Amino acid sequence: MKKMKILFIQTGGTIDKSYPKRKGYAFEIDEPAVKKILEKIVPRFEYEIVSLLKKDSTDIDARDREKIYQYCKNSLHDKIIITHGTDTIKNTAAKLSSITDKTIILTGAFQPHKFSESDAEFNLGTAIGAINVLKEGVYVALNGMIYAVVKKK
Repeated sequence: MKKMKILFIQTGGTIDKSYPKRKGYAFEIDEPAVKKILEKIVPRFEYEIVSLLKKDSTDIDARDREKIYQYCKNSLHDKIIITHGTDTIKNTAAKLSSITDKTIILTGAFQPHKFSESDAEFNLGTAIGAINVLKEGVYVALNGMIYAVVKKK
């Protein structure tokens, strides 16, 4: 039996935020939270992690979405989980919705992974569990729910 392989793509967002000890309200997009989360467990699947963007989702523009789209479309992987900021996750999901030969799930967090009360691990776990059983298409996984994205015409 062939082991499942998941491609994880980091685009930034709250899930990967780090707040350095400086004066004022500032943040940086850190290394992928996915890497730190998967290191805590012994996954029963193979995976690859790619850092495609390190942006707050409010800063992701049409060119960035096209870059994400092209990367997913041209990837040899058929199971892709994208970590993304929650503010514009629907916009990127809509852009990806015309990719019909892969299962793509976007997820994120309302609190950075580094925070003890973060929902990052729960949301990522939901996405990983769902990618095993969902048919091809684009989905958003947040708060224990999976939302199917309507195909863009």
